[in-house]
Amino acid sequence: MACAALLLPLLGAAPPVGDTDSTARLQQAFADAAATYHVPQSVLLGVSYLQSRWDTHDGAPSVTGGYGPMHLTDARTALAQASHHGDGTEDARGDSARPALVRTAEVPTDAQLPDRLRTLPKAAELTGLSAEALRRDPAANVAGGAALLAAAQRGLGEPLSADPAEWYGAVARFSGADDTATAAAYANDVYDVLHTGEKRTTDAGQQVALIAQPDLAPDTGQLARTGLRTVSADGTECPKTVSCEWIPAPYAEFGENDYGNHDLGDRPASQSIRYIVIHDTEGAWDGTISLVQDPTYVSWNYTLRSTDGHIAQHVKAKDVAWHAGNWYINAKSIGLEHEGFLAAPDTWYTEAMYRSSARLVKYLATKYGIPLDRQHILGHDTVPGPTTATVPGMHTDPGPYWDWRHYFELLDHPFKRTAKKDGGLVTILPRYSANQPVYTGCVTKGVPCDAHGSSAVRLYSDHDTNSALIKDIGLGTAPTDNVNDLSSRASTGQRYAVADHWGDWTAIWFLGQKAWFQNPKKQPTAVDASGLVITPKAGLDSIPVYGRAYPEKEAYPAGVPAQTVSPLPYRIPAGQRYAVGEKVPGEYYYAVTFATDSHKVVVGTDQYYEIQYGHRVEFVRAADVDAVPSSH
Repeated sequence: MACAALLLPLLGAAPPVGDTDSTARLQQAFADAAATYHVPQSVLLGVSYLQSRWDTHDGAPSVTGGYGPMHLTDARTALAQASHHGDGTEDARGDSARPALVRTAEVPTDAQLPDRLRTLPKAAELTGLSAEALRRDPAANVAGGAALLAAAQRGLGEPLSADPAEWYGAVARFSGADDTATAAAYANDVYDVLHTGEKRTTDAGQQVALIAQPDLAPDTGQLARTGLRTVSADGTECPKTVSCEWIPAPYAEFGENDYGNHDLGDRPASQSIRYIVIHDTEGAWDGTISLVQDPTYVSWNYTLRSTDGHIAQHVKAKDVAWHAGNWYINAKSIGLEHEGFLAAPDTWYTEAMYRSSARLVKYLATKYGIPLDRQHILGHDTVPGPTTATVPGMHTDPGPYWDWRHYFELLDHPFKRTAKKDGGLVTILPRYSANQPVYTGCVTKGVPCDAHGSSAVRLYSDHDTNSALIKDIGLGTAPTDNVNDLSSRASTGQRYAVADHWGDWTAIWFLGQKAWFQNPKKQPTAVDASGLVITPKAGLDSIPVYGRAYPEKEAYPAGVPAQTVSPLPYRIPAGQRYAVGEKVPGEYYYAVTFATDSHKVVVGTDQYYEIQYGHRVEFVRAADVDAVPSSH
């Protein structure tokens, strides 16, 4: 009788679907797996939503080697070849007052990978399905996830109950976390999804729904029986809604008058914090954590784990981490590294990490008064090169596959139309899953990447896809469709001044040029906006562009060498307009010694505007421009 009861329709599932509906196959797969492994369908759907939002990604792995809607991990197939900060020529500190610090990092071996990155082989054992089927077949993948949940439930000595409230412990164990705080944060997120319900069309066109259960009260007491360790959040600066631990980066002196791996500061009293920089690690969690504890290396403020959203803090917000490759940005920012193997950049990030990251960013933005927009929540790929020589070596993460649209929805600041057609600006806003520009070089140079949703739109020199791509003269190379080439790419949430229209095409001012992108009415890739723009003052043929907002020479006190206010190779010709982020004074944090008594924040009288110039933000001197409404 008990077995028969388990085969009855389970609480919280979506309505039954017919086999003839091709868009309902994934929903049916959840129903079938739930019945086969005696897991409540709502729990299976909730866990899958937190892992992947039910997307299949056409069998491509996530940044931690996770596959399919259940994110079954097999990181052996996605080991990174180089670390994030060990790749390329970028000096993460970005201050010419000190020698560059660049180092190649070690990559962990397969034997060092934790169990949370090897759940797919375990699912294969439990189901008898092949690893290839679990990677490529969504129905098999869902079955593998159900088998893992059932195994976790049995391992806790709990019955395979039809009541989703009795699966809290199994959901916590499914997260792969080895501590109670992380496992609880993950399970709470799953049950939040069960409370509110969800409905969406996946990247494969499947319609999946989870009926809301607002009165569901999970048995959270099961967490005490999971046997997971306890991790203290003491010393961290995190919201209570995430799991956070303190793993400090060392402030240490070594060698001949050298030190690392960050600078002590007194922010926000000494200088404001205006930016949060989103990175991906391109390395495994354990390897990344060991790197940030090396005093001879570089640092960042937080690392986020992909599988379960766990956070480690390394540098206090008052101090200055070395992460962005631009000292001006470092001195005024907080850096977040998101775990990820990047053997092929066309990979994806888990919903658990997106949600944890968004909660942390909302907390920091509220605490330090940081605006929630793309001019202040920067990708590492939008941080400007501080000098002409550094522009080609700047990093390109988190890349075109970071879902900025969804991320800002989680930040409760979704991008949307804010003006009529005469607003003068556009906000780039393609539909992520449907927007799939062709990139090359993910695995092999010149070879197209797998089709994948993207936050970016491609820019052309004319309203024709056969016309030349927009060139970035700072890179010194011809533009390409390589996945790391930012020269002809605008990203979701970025705002640009409208330069022209032609049928289904829109032109914007970009890198000193008129850049065109496809923007059809039936499937728009941008929406109208308005705001403040800058344009060169009357009588000026063009004005220079800067990669940092440094003070004028006269502002520096005795003992602090004046930093060169050096323009980049870019110009803004007369008549062009660029969207403004904000107006800021010239500022420089002098910190070149281990002892902090000589450290000073120099603030000038010269003012700058931060602008969206190309894919990256840049700066212009306020004295060179007029700031006017975009609709003017």
